[in-house]
Amino acid sequence: MNQPLLKQNKQPSFPNEQRKPLINIERKFRPEIEGLRVVAALLVAVYHIWLNRVSGGVDVFFVISGFLITTSIISTINRTGKFSFRAYITKLAKRLLPSVFCILGIVLILSWFLLPDSILSKTIREVFASMFFYQNWQLAFSSTDYLDASQMKSPVEHFWALSIQGQFYLIWFLVFTLILFIIKKYKLTKVKTLINTILGVLFVSSFIYSIYLTAVDQPWAYFITMTRVWEFSLGSLLCVNLSSIKINKYIATIIGWLGLIGLVLTGIVFNVSEMFPGYVAIWPMTCALFIVLSGTRETKYGIKRFLGSPLMVKLGGISFGIYLWHWVILEFYRYNVQETPGVVVGLLIIISSVALSFLMTRYIEAPLRSSSNNKYAFSRLAILGSINILLIGSLLTQMYIDQSKPQKVMDTKNYPGALAVNNPDDVPDEEPLPALSDVFNDLPKAHLDGSNQGLKESDLKVGEYGETENYDATIALVGSSHSEHWLGALLKATKNENYRILNITRSGTRFSTGYSDDDLKGIWVNNALNYLKNEDVDLIVSQATAADTSNEKIQQQMIDQLQFVKDEYDIEVLAIRDSPRYSFNVLESLETAGLEETIKKMNKTDNQKDESFWKQFESENKSLNKMDLTNYFKIDGKYQPIIGNIVIHRDDRHLTNSYSESFAPIFKEKINSILKDE
Repeated sequence: MNQPLLKQNKQPSFPNEQRKPLINIERKFRPEIEGLRVVAALLVAVYHIWLNRVSGGVDVFFVISGFLITTSIISTINRTGKFSFRAYITKLAKRLLPSVFCILGIVLILSWFLLPDSILSKTIREVFASMFFYQNWQLAFSSTDYLDASQMKSPVEHFWALSIQGQFYLIWFLVFTLILFIIKKYKLTKVKTLINTILGVLFVSSFIYSIYLTAVDQPWAYFITMTRVWEFSLGSLLCVNLSSIKINKYIATIIGWLGLIGLVLTGIVFNVSEMFPGYVAIWPMTCALFIVLSGTRETKYGIKRFLGSPLMVKLGGISFGIYLWHWVILEFYRYNVQETPGVVVGLLIIISSVALSFLMTRYIEAPLRSSSNNKYAFSRLAILGSINILLIGSLLTQMYIDQSKPQKVMDTKNYPGALAVNNPDDVPDEEPLPALSDVFNDLPKAHLDGSNQGLKESDLKVGEYGETENYDATIALVGSSHSEHWLGALLKATKNENYRILNITRSGTRFSTGYSDDDLKGIWVNNALNYLKNEDVDLIVSQATAADTSNEKIQQQMIDQLQFVKDEYDIEVLAIRDSPRYSFNVLESLETAGLEETIKKMNKTDNQKDESFWKQFESENKSLNKMDLTNYFKIDGKYQPIIGNIVIHRDDRHLTNSYSESFAPIFKEKINSILKDE
């Protein structure tokens, strides 16, 4: 994000001893690009702090990075006649690693004291991923895991953009190595045409792939490298062809300001986090192009006078640090103060980011970046990196020691869970379980053993539990994660029964008639139907409503599907009303705001919008068996985060496996009444 624009010397040499440049490109320093970089960094910060949205500023960083690295590569070839990997990677390492290692080290130290226990292990994984520039892939995998996607954000989540940038720099080395190889092997003279062709192919192919993948799997598309290459390619194409683009000063003035206004409004006009990086990302890309093109002309009222001012240029030089620091400060603030930053606090976060970036750039980055003694620079980098590895090792060791301590047994007397709602005063005073550091990973067995299907596939996975031979009946748990989180209750309820239990679930996919046949969700539902038709199943247990919507059509589609298997396949059905869903992460609130404040937040809004539909369904449908467990989430009419000394929620909507298991006696009675009455 902060790759310098290198100036060219005259009379450069070229491979094969030819005394001519690879291609002629703009040679002068572009102050407005420095200003554009700080605008992008500040936009990211402002949108994160006050609007809780994504701004599109990162996409501008990518375009500018493509422009600057291509300028640097071509300038180096023109000046030296060489393109050495060692020199190339040395320069990049001295530019990027000092700031990265410094900030990550500080995050590791602060995390031990200031982060909730439940997010500490996630943060350590992401720090490691950020150190080695694969954080974007780390987030890509977690964002497509339905249960992991709702986990709290770490203080280093924003390093995903830097990881993509580092990967891109390696890709661009290979691209220009290939270009030089083709030029020398075939003695090509139309060098600019070749470069434009290769960059154009990369741009078009990546752009098409980005549009496709954003449409079918946007969380995955947002973070992976291949869907972002077109943004860097666009900046590179601009670098190669800028000297050939001529615009008059009036148009330059207009498009410059239009570009800046459009860029500022990107995060308001579009929901960037859910729509990018597909075709919608053309908007901030075009805005960046307008600004760079505008800067090719000297105009009295042009954007260049603002972006190229001494202050903006100075801030542009530390924009890399501003981007990295703001999110770190913001997340530690959120986890420890539990308030949305106001104007004053937000400004203090930005000012602190600027100050820390200035100090880091001056005293850590600049001395290593400008050092001509590579041995000195890399020895210092090795020290910084080693300190981080030692910190990671120390934190992991301490976490292992803490987790290795003997855990209390969840006996029904001290940890009755859901059964305590009728006699809450009889519950002994015990520390709630699971420990908050373990709650997020308190998952149903199907998620731990891989029997649950993820968002990216549509083939059927079937987890088989209980008695697998000579069983009296087969029970199939079918549907989304809101069915899956009842697996603990089902397994414990049937522990001493001669039943076979099947888990047939897919994240984010209701067992419903509401999906089209060519949709991944629809394909999975049809696969589940075919399996149930041909398998000897006696009872289907499934989520029957969605608590986060009052849309009766969505609710009815689930009932229709369950009614279908009852009528057509002659399988008994136990329809379970959905458990409460919240607008915030309950686990995060418990750790940061405390029990009383969390209870207040849980009861501020309607957490079960399926109320009217469920009542109608209960009174009118006489065919399906029903189970409404709403009262087991309340004490004295108020929703609770902990009941019977067991933590209920692992995020904003999913139950812990421990709380699910506490429903076992209730499930046992209901299931036996259905199966033994047949």
